[in-house]
Amino acid sequence: MAKRDRRAEIMQAAEKLFTSRRFHEITLDDVVQEARVGKGTIYRYFQNKDDLFIQTATSGFDELCDLLAKKVPGNALFTQQLLGACRHISTFFSTRRQLFRIMQSEDARMYWCRGAMRQRWVEHRKRLASAVAGIVRKGVREGKIRADVPVEILASFLLGMLRTRARELADVPESSRSLELVVDLFCQGAGKPGRGAGRPSAAIVPGRFAADSR
Repeated sequence: MAKRDRRAEIMQAAEKLFTSRRFHEITLDDVVQEARVGKGTIYRYFQNKDDLFIQTATSGFDELCDLLAKKVPGNALFTQQLLGACRHISTFFSTRRQLFRIMQSEDARMYWCRGAMRQRWVEHRKRLASAVAGIVRKGVREGKIRADVPVEILASFLLGMLRTRARELADVPESSRSLELVVDLFCQGAGKPGRGAGRPSAAIVPGRFAADSR
């Protein structure tokens, strides 16, 4: 038999418990029962409940980074890369809803934390932003993205748009929250171009970007 990954099983149990309870309502005894391990086993991998949940949440950032590295082709056009990255991130948010909820909950909790725990959180969150920033940087080189704002900040804005799409706009019709629209708003902005601006808005058609045909 393959060796069991106890740490992963414990985090999966915590993720499952989060479907019906809030962080403060879950105890380590609940996790022990769900994971079917001894309490001592949990302390072999996690210092306490806070450590368990922050490791579970940061594993989401690591999964996303690995997903982008494997699934987004490095030789594709910029807008194809960007749409592909947005699609994989959004699919992750929708298929791993419990983990996404944990990540959002921990993000809110870390806002008030200080010290090593917050630093760990920030480092993992920055890793995802850096992965997206690598794609944005390609857009800057191709002249499709403005160069006066650091790519890491632009990437954070884009990730915020995707989180909002997954969280606040889940019940909105797809036509009003499509990933093509998200990418178009990110690349072109929401403002109506004035006369003589010399930069017509890109007409977004599923699977094709006007920006790549110019």
